Formats: sequence, C-alpha cells, structure tokens
Amino acid sequence: MSAQIPFEYLNSFINFELQINPQYYTNFRLDRVVELLNRVGNPQEKIKCIHVAGSKGKGSTCAFTAYILREAGYKVGLYTSPHLNDVGERIRILNPVKHARRSDPFEGKIQTKELAAVVKQIKPAVNKIQKEKQWGGLTYFEILTTIALCYFAKAKVDFAVLETGLGGRLDATNAVDSLVCAITSISLEHTQLLGPTIKDIAQEKAAIIKNKEQIAVIAPQSAEVEKIIRTRCRQVGVKTVYVGKDIRYELVKQNDKEQMFNVIGKKKYPNLKMRMLGEHQLVNAAVAVGIAEALCHYGIIVDKKAIRLGIEQTFWPGRFEIIRKKPFVVLDGAHNTASCQALTEAIQKIFPKKRVIFILSISQDKDKRAMCKELNPIAQSVILTKTHHPRTTDWDKEEVIDLFPDKQVFKTENVQQAMELAFQKAQANDIILVAGSLFLVGEVRKLCLKQV
Repeated sequence: MSAQIPFEYLNSFINFELQINPQYYTNFRLDRVVELLNRVGNPQEKIKCIHVAGSKGKGSTCAFTAYILREAGYKVGLYTSPHLNDVGERIRILNPVKHARRSDPFEGKIQTKELAAVVKQIKPAVNKIQKEKQWGGLTYFEILTTIALCYFAKAKVDFAVLETGLGGRLDATNAVDSLVCAITSISLEHTQLLGPTIKDIAQEKAAIIKNKEQIAVIAPQSAEVEKIIRTRCRQVGVKTVYVGKDIRYELVKQNDKEQMFNVIGKKKYPNLKMRMLGEHQLVNAAVAVGIAEALCHYGIIVDKKAIRLGIEQTFWPGRFEIIRKKPFVVLDGAHNTASCQALTEAIQKIFPKKRVIFILSISQDKDKRAMCKELNPIAQSVILTKTHHPRTTDWDKEEVIDLFPDKQVFKTENVQQAMELAFQKAQANDIILVAGSLFLVGEVRKLCLKQV
C-alpha cells in the first residue's frame, strides 16, 4: 500500500470534525463500533484501558497519565484528538526509556507504513459493515479508533490511554471497558450536538462511567455538574476519587519555563515540577495522579518517582506553548469559553503587564461572543484570520470591533499574513498570542518551526 493510500482511505469516510450540522450527531452509533471491533477480534479486550472525557484538559490529562505510566516501566498507547498537523500524532506508543529523555513532542507516533498495515487488516470487516444497511455508514473517527485499538493490541501495550473525541455516551472510544475513567472540567461546548444545557453535556460525558468494577477520578466541577456525576457514580456503583477532596494540589511557584506544585493524595508528592504552564494544568496533573493511584486497586503499582518524572517529562504541544521569544509567541488551543478564561488568567499571572497581540481564529460552531469577552481584558490588538479548516469563521470586522471595544482590530485572509502582520507590530518584549482554535495553532506551529 503506497504512502498516500491510508490517508485517502481514511478521508473517504464522513468526518464530523469537518462538519457543523447538528443532524449528523443522530448518526453516531456505539453499537456500530462495537460490531466492527467484534469483527476484527475485539482488540480492546486485550488491553488495560484508561478513558478520559471532559470539556477541557482531557488531552493534557491523557498525556500526563501516559508519561507517568511510561516512567513506571510500562509500554503505553496514547490515543488523542484532534491532531495539529499529522493524523499520526493521534496514535502513539510510548516505550519505557532509561536515562535518555526524548525531545520529540509526538514521540512514538504511528508511521505511515504501520498505519497502512492496520488499514489492510481491518478493511475486509469495514467493507462488509458498509454493505450491511442496518449499520449505516462508518465514520472517520470510528475507523481511526478501531485502527488505534488494533495497533495497540498488536504492539502488546500494557495500557491504552484514550481521550474521547466528542461527548462520551456515543463516542467511539466508549466501546472499551476501562479500569479507570476520568472526567476533567466540564463546561458548555458543542451545545448543538450534545444538548443546550450544562446538564445535558454532563450527562453525555459522565456516560463513560458505566461499570461497577471501574474507578472514576473526577476533576473539580460546578455544583450542578458534580451533582450529575455523583448521581451517575451512585447508580453504577463505582469507586470515586474527587480532586479537591480526596486529592489536593497547591501551586508553589511558576515562571515562563515551569511550575512547581504539591499534590496530596494517598501519598504526598511535594515540589513536583512541570513544563506545562498555567494553573489549570495543576488540575489535570492531579487527575493523572489520581488515575495512577487508582491503579493500585488492581495491584498495579506506580511509584512516586514515576509520578514525579512522568509529570516533569510531559509536554503537550499547543497548550500554552512558548514556541519563540523576542517577541514571545504563545500557542494555546483554547476553543471554548472556559478554556479562554483559563488562558487569560495564565497570561495575567505568567506575563503580567506585557502587551498582547492576538492572532485569533474561531470555528463557526463556537460561542464567539463569550470567548472574546474572556480574552478582551488582555488584548491590546487583535488580528483576525482564517485557517484552511472548513469550519473556520469568515470574520465580520465590525462585529469583532464590537467584541473588542477600544482595541485595534485587523483582518487577514490567511495565517501566513496574520503572522507577518503580528511580527511587524510586535516589539521584543511583547506577546503574540495565538488562540481560538487548535486548527489555527497547528498552522502557526508549522510555520514557526519552519522558520527556526
């Protein structure tokens, strides 16, 4: 199979990441994924799985968890979404390493040849399901999830850490039975798909809690969301670990290079260090510690050294990533109201009083007004742009002037133009802050790395 064929094959399936039509959500069917997995030998049953859902922080939490387990000596599969530049970023295997530390932010990603081999393996089963009308058409994410699980099973990983794609209840990743599941911070998002209220969204995401043999680790939530999750946990009968109660954390210090913090769970973890910036990452790290400690229930021991080294080694590109200096270029995939609020707080604490030039792109299905309201306090000027992604907003400049009153607002036709304009206007101590969309972050990151 040629290098291009696996990507052409994947792109032949309907991809909801490129769609914004709410009716498409009615096409999500968990039983279809279960059927496909059954026909390819149920690879998920050969793997110990950890499953993470939430509105923000779930990718970072998966990364922290995977690196902790890798440092504990395990071979770990990591499945996340979306990708920044290359679909292979989503499917990775972290092998145990001694002494040497790798700097590749997408260490262990699946290679094209490996991807092609798994596509060849599953294609007969896929073709049969596609011909059987009762199942409807398989989706891009369902195929990719199946590929990841088959790849991990063949590689005989010790653990697979899986990030939900959208929601939880009908997400393809919910075809697995996990030892430990985690719910990161839940906020309003994808309301046209998951439901109009925070209650609807919480119920969708809490549906990954489904087996009384599981342990559920829960990040701090609003009172309404926590009530829904607690009810779900009682109904299912799972053991629970609540960050903020069963596991506590506190910031010791932070700068533009690292954070130091303490975590107290079943054990004490003083003066942990992380390269990930922003206090919201302390919550994600604490959830990962909760996951590691929960594994003890199954006789799987993750020692304190592995937790310390795993957190220290974790790097998740595009999440408050400082990719250049003089001027600072900060990439952050904040793409909903809650994540924009966390980004604003991080900038104010890490870079107080610095001038911020925004490069901003937001997908059509997002709450632009609410997001811009959160970002407005730190913006001195705003450069609007469009990515190559089909969901990108074609900005109305007058609308944005209203969203960012008394700020300079510029409009560009593409990301390259936006970057050139930002560098023209930035001084050495300024911050060029790229936010609003992971698709934007991916394009800017690629441009910046080409220039290094």
